[in-house]
Amino acid sequence: MFHHQPTHPTTTPLHLPTAPKFPTKMHPTPPQIKQKQKKSASNPKSTASSHPVTKKYTNFIEYNNYKLIYRRYAGLFFTIAVDVADNELSYLESIHLFVELLDSYFANVCELDIVFNFNKVYSILDEYMLAGEIEETSKREILDRVKFLEKLE
Repeated sequence: MFHHQPTHPTTTPLHLPTAPKFPTKMHPTPPQIKQKQKKSASNPKSTASSHPVTKKYTNFIEYNNYKLIYRRYAGLFFTIAVDVADNELSYLESIHLFVELLDSYFANVCELDIVFNFNKVYSILDEYMLAGEIEETSKREILDRVKFLEKLE
């Protein structure tokens, strides 16, 4: 699943799904902006046109030949590594759908649900994605398949 070659030339697989536990700062404020902030703080008569600079963070990080896309839900982080040329927003939606699936299955999912039921999490993931590609997008269909597989066990 992690390094599967795509069967269709226009699709690219997902890589390295993980759930990191601790957030990290992605883009610290550059030194030039810090200097401007110091100057505007020392000058009380700054004009109205000068805007205070706020720190901005992103859900996308380029790492080696991959783009790491993550999303935080309460205390849970979900991360997907994809090719650099892939569309970030579509993968953010993929993460969101996966979290909605988990939330529907576990009735308000939390970290303990994932830790103690990782086999169920993987079965949901297997019904949603196969070999790094999205197989089904209907929540109802995926959850029905998972429940059917549970009956077979």
